[in-house]
This record gives sequence, structure tokens and C-alpha cells, in this order.
Amino acid sequence: MDIICQAKSGMGKTAVFVLATLHQLEPTAGEISVMVLCHTRELAFQISHEYERFSKYLPDVKSAVIYGGTPIKAHREMLNNDPPHIVVGTPGRILGLLKENTLKLDKIKHFVLDECDRMLEALDMRKDVQTIFKATPHDKQVMMFSATLGKEIRPVCRRFCQDPMEIYVDDETKLTLHGLQQYYIKLDESEKNRKLNDLLDALEFNQVVIFVSAVARATELNRLLAECNFPSICIHSGLNQNERIDPTRTSRISTSASS
Repeated sequence: MDIICQAKSGMGKTAVFVLATLHQLEPTAGEISVMVLCHTRELAFQISHEYERFSKYLPDVKSAVIYGGTPIKAHREMLNNDPPHIVVGTPGRILGLLKENTLKLDKIKHFVLDECDRMLEALDMRKDVQTIFKATPHDKQVMMFSATLGKEIRPVCRRFCQDPMEIYVDDETKLTLHGLQQYYIKLDESEKNRKLNDLLDALEFNQVVIFVSAVARATELNRLLAECNFPSICIHSGLNQNERIDPTRTSRISTSASS
């Protein structure tokens, strides 16, 4: 049965499709049975880590992560010499390998889109996803997940599915994040940095993640935090891929650009 699921972050959506696909997987040498697509390299890396974690005691199951920003030659060698049963990747690199006939998707049994709205709202990425989807068998299970699945994108999701079960977790009645407090402060642009410093001075915290809208803003805010003796790191698209996913780059405060 095909599935379209919307639920807030932290509800365990990743575990749902990772455990479900692992449970149904019957690994066959040289065949890719599960295809998971997501919109960013970092998310692909995280999902692949979950597959590794949950398949720890399944020695016959092999998974791999494929995304741009890394040498394509390594992906070609892996797919030719030791193809996995599960592939997690981003549409651009997956499509490139598919077009050169290095990646074979004719045995796919489960096709998963994580953060499906982010991929299907962007027309260029939707086109890539559609091309990849058409290269998979008609008879497969399609699973779509998102934390924010607006009503306008739901009909697009349904076009990829056959009579799907649709699950929408209602924010008000079914989800209560106990202990979570939210605040909104209306400030002029020139007041933001001072207020942020005041909050960091006043609050007790283990870790803080600060999201900003641009790379330049992330790097500048990181510099200001360092000047104020707040140990921080900066993560943005200008870094190379190894720096972006390096688990040793840890700090109590992280600034991150959305690009």
C-alpha cells in the first residue's frame, strides 16, 4: 500500500520508513530494492546513518548514500563492483548515474520521498524526481513523508501513488510537545544582534542552533559570537562537503544558513 504521511519533526517519520523497508527487504545480490530520495546532502547522510544503525544485526543488507559534491567516480565503482540493496540520495546525482546507465532501478520495490514537499514544490527538482520515478517498476510501494505538507502539494503527491493511505497528524489535537516554549520578539534589524547576545547571556543551554537566511549573514554572525566569547561554528553551502557533515565539528552554538 502506498503512503502519504505528514507529521511534525521528532515524531519518528524516518524510523517508520527505515524499519518498514528493512523488514520487507529480501536482499538479492546485485539488486537495488529500496530507493530513498531527499532534497539535501545532509539529510541523505543522516538517513543513510539510520539505515546503518538499524541494520547492524542484518549482515546481508548493504546500504549506500549517493549525493553531489563528492567524486562521481567513487559512486560508479561502488555500483559496478559492490551494488547495495538500499540507496539513499539526492535527485541530481542519482539522475546523473541513471542517465549513464550506471545505476539500475528496474528491481526497485520501495520508493521513498522524504521531505517530499521540498522536492515536489521546486519544478526543476520535481522534474528530476519524475524522471527517476519513471525508471522504476510500476509495481512498487511508494512512501512520501514530510513535516509540512500543504494542501496545495498533496494532489501532486497523489499522482505518484496508487490509492494511497493518507496520514495527517493534526497539530492541535494529536501532537503536544510538552515542555516546548515558543517566543516571538519583534525587533528592528539593527537590534537583533544585541538581543541575541542578551538572550545567550541570560539563558541556560546545552546547545543552540541559529538559522539565518544567507551565507554572508551566517559567517558574520559567527564572527560576532566569537568576539563575544561564545564558542560557535558556522555551517553553510560555501563549505566543502566533508566540512558540512564532519561529526567532529561540534560546538555549543551553531549558526546555519538555509542555502
